[in-house]
Amino acid sequence: MNTILFKAADRGTADYGWLKPNYYFSFSQYHNPGKVHFGLLRVLNDDFISGGGAFPTHPHDNMEIVTIPFTGALVHKDSTGGHGVINAGDVQIMSAGSGIQHSEANASATEPVTLFQIWVYPKVENIKPRYDQRKFDVSDRTNKWQYVVSPNEADNGLWINQDARFALTNLSAGKAISYSNAFKGNGVFLVVINGSVKVGDTTLGRRDAIGISETDNFTVTASEDAELLVIEVPMDFA
Repeated sequence: MNTILFKAADRGTADYGWLKPNYYFSFSQYHNPGKVHFGLLRVLNDDFISGGGAFPTHPHDNMEIVTIPFTGALVHKDSTGGHGVINAGDVQIMSAGSGIQHSEANASATEPVTLFQIWVYPKVENIKPRYDQRKFDVSDRTNKWQYVVSPNEADNGLWINQDARFALTNLSAGKAISYSNAFKGNGVFLVVINGSVKVGDTTLGRRDAIGISETDNFTVTASEDAELLVIEVPMDFA
């Protein structure tokens, strides 16, 4: 098993007033040649959006974009006609495909939104743009993986144009959980949303992450109650 550690304190940061992002990988004005991507995972931004904050309409193409809010609500509009409010507990995916325009805005004028926005390179380029979102029952991820994004129908997640899978768990202190890859040879980027866990001899705290490759199975043990996200992606570009 090969691992690479991404400590929360080492992330790139910025302060745009209404937006305070933390970057796990090079993005916008933050560039770290050692942290450009993990396999086909290109972007993981941990965003704080102040009340009234908004991303104006902007374009994307040929990227699978997943949004996972933790607090607050985000209003989404795009050129496919997609329009909705993404709340904590929801997961949204947008296949930018051949090209899409979209905007995102804090639904509240006063309360902040916190979220992860994640970009994965697509399996097939220039598909028709698409948008989907769903509310997931948080109780269904207690001490087990809840698959929220996957191309496999049996996982009951939002469909993604890639051999990739996203899963969430709320792991109780002292509990251990194993993760097995959906696709042989993929790598997994594990993020501690809250709490503390151990992977092998490595201790991870809040917002720490670890990239795991060259294995199709690993185990995580919670040192305290923990909320985790795994992002499984191919490691090589086709």
